[in-house]
Amino acid sequence: MQKDIINQALEYVKKMFENEYSGHDYFHTLRVFKMATHIAEKENADVEIVQLAALLHDVDDFKLSPETYAQKTNARSFLQVNQVDKETIEKICQIIGEISFVGKDSVIPQTLEGKCAQDADRLDAIGAIGIARAFAYGGNHNRVMYDPDVKPHMNMGKEEYMNHKSTTINHFYEKLFLLTELMNTQTAKEIAGERERYMKAYIAEFMDEWDGVR
Repeated sequence: MQKDIINQALEYVKKMFENEYSGHDYFHTLRVFKMATHIAEKENADVEIVQLAALLHDVDDFKLSPETYAQKTNARSFLQVNQVDKETIEKICQIIGEISFVGKDSVIPQTLEGKCAQDADRLDAIGAIGIARAFAYGGNHNRVMYDPDVKPHMNMGKEEYMNHKSTTINHFYEKLFLLTELMNTQTAKEIAGERERYMKAYIAEFMDEWDGVR
């Protein structure tokens, strides 16, 4: 693979996500790409494989493109057009297929490259950016911020998690606060700990302000 394909992939995802406002926009992909590169270099993974998987990780996401999700049609098409060999395409599509959080049915990627890409995607779901993305996604999907009468639903399997609709605050308990313990690499674990502390401080402040008396 050559550097040119990375530039092609950057242009491809920039165009694909130009009208995306749910927190899965081009800048999300760009952050995941940069973080995945950093983790791959620290963990001695195949950087180019990780970079392409990171850049293409959302082009067939079940939330954004359910019709191409199963076969990874968009990722395969891009890689084939750019003359990537079949073995590499399969490696990248495997990583993409393993990357998502789907409740208790989430998988640990089989390869180091998959672990790096998954960690990078999960790191972008936590911390200050993670908070912003959670509320952007909630607003985009008509979810209320918080309802004290609606409790978090824990330990969901894949099907339930994919179809579950809750509040944005519950999402912190149903997913975001679980991610630090699920990080694969030491590099990601060190970053995740600080981001999780920031989120928990934010939620504590949110709850203090909720009744409008603080």
